[in-house]
Amino acid sequence: MRSPLLSYLTAFFLLIGSIAPAYAQVPTAPAPTDTTKKYANPGGVSAAVKAPWYKSKLVKAVAIPAVMITYGAITAQGDAGINHRERTFVQKQFRPVNTTIDNTVIFLPYLELGAVALAGVQSRNDRINTLLIIAKGEAIMLASTFAVKYLAQETRPNGSDNLSFPSGHTAQAFLAASIVHTEFRDKSQWYGIGAYTIASSVAALRMINDKHWQSDVVAGAGFGILSAHLAYLSHRNRWGRKPIGRDVSLSPTYFGNGTPGMAITWRPTK
Repeated sequence: MRSPLLSYLTAFFLLIGSIAPAYAQVPTAPAPTDTTKKYANPGGVSAAVKAPWYKSKLVKAVAIPAVMITYGAITAQGDAGINHRERTFVQKQFRPVNTTIDNTVIFLPYLELGAVALAGVQSRNDRINTLLIIAKGEAIMLASTFAVKYLAQETRPNGSDNLSFPSGHTAQAFLAASIVHTEFRDKSQWYGIGAYTIASSVAALRMINDKHWQSDVVAGAGFGILSAHLAYLSHRNRWGRKPIGRDVSLSPTYFGNGTPGMAITWRPTK
């Protein structure tokens, strides 16, 4: 005969077994959604990682010319130190030449720029924007170099005046060379190499003619390159949607009777 206690325990566990599944199927209420940042990033696009300051366009544009200008300023000691040694070496190796060459060669990079463009090589910018960049670069270069000249009051090697530092001729040549390099570097690096070779010859001529110290020409090159870089950084290509002037090219040719001439080609674009 079954014990009453055993009967009660059996009935209790059967009751628990029948109730437990019912409670297990009861759905739990979902956790409230956090809407505090609902509109922080609606597109779900991760934020762009900000590049460090030393990789910015301004730092890259200023770094090299700043080093050149700083070197020129540190070594600007007149007829002393490295200036004295370099002047002595140049005078032993070279004779002065006509200064008219200095005044002419400084614009040869611009002549290269125009000749390459007229030959049909597509530059980075159209004609009008390139001219605007040149005008802006010239303004920056002239203002900065002449301001420093009057502040520095450095005497020239030949003692003609106190406007030696920095070299304006060198700054002019390197400004033009930097613009040539920027406009055509995507086509060929040789355009820039040729322009910088011309600019370097200007710096050498200024020292050969005893017009400038080494510190002057190094700083002048820095001012020229810096002026070009600042002109590009501050320029907004307002006419860049349609090429202006790129459909016109000029090339040398010979006519039927052997007479040389120039041929103008117009290739209209849509």
